[in-house]
Amino acid sequence: MSEHEHGDHDHGHDDDHAPIVASEAPGYYDIMETAFQELMIEKGYFTAGEIRRQIEVLDSRNPALGAKVVARAWADPDFKARLLENGRTGCEELGITFYDETQLIVLENTSKVHNLIVCTLCSCYPRPVLGLPPDWYKLKPYRARAVYEPRKVLEEFGTNIPHDVEIRVSDSTAIQRYLVLPMRPAGTDGLDEEHLAALVTRDAMIGVIQIQPPSQGEPA
Repeated sequence: MSEHEHGDHDHGHDDDHAPIVASEAPGYYDIMETAFQELMIEKGYFTAGEIRRQIEVLDSRNPALGAKVVARAWADPDFKARLLENGRTGCEELGITFYDETQLIVLENTSKVHNLIVCTLCSCYPRPVLGLPPDWYKLKPYRARAVYEPRKVLEEFGTNIPHDVEIRVSDSTAIQRYLVLPMRPAGTDGLDEEHLAALVTRDAMIGVIQIQPPSQGEPA
């Protein structure tokens, strides 16, 4: 979906311009998640130890994995083509395992298109490559406003997208997640993959910011 697909519709929102800050009480899905976990333990389907081990797997994932993927795509056009064709198998080439059956679609930012990821239902997120989502990603203001006024949301993150650049908003689901491949910043032709990865941030791979060129004095 793009911002243009939503611009002419009345979405009936009563929380226009609600700030995207982590100040909400636990939501419906957070409460249901806790209740479901307790029920599964009570019924004997899982043990607390099994859940703890799964949490440890989740905790081992972080944005450095996604940054590694982005850096390789910038440096290796053949890998980039494979990654854009199938994000999951592209990540698996780099030894990144997926602990569920979710698929990963990698969306490339260009001079004509800027991609933004959201989950309008809850907080579906590419956890195998980014780890746990930030608190603001799960909040209702972000989940709603990213769809119907993405340009304004981006401005609140300090990201000003020219009006001749299309903003495409992709809504994650339980079985399909997205990762943004940011544009490679200028002045990085001489950087190796390690230094390229150091430029890549979690928020850039969600699409709320753009990666800036390295400051003077950094290796080039």
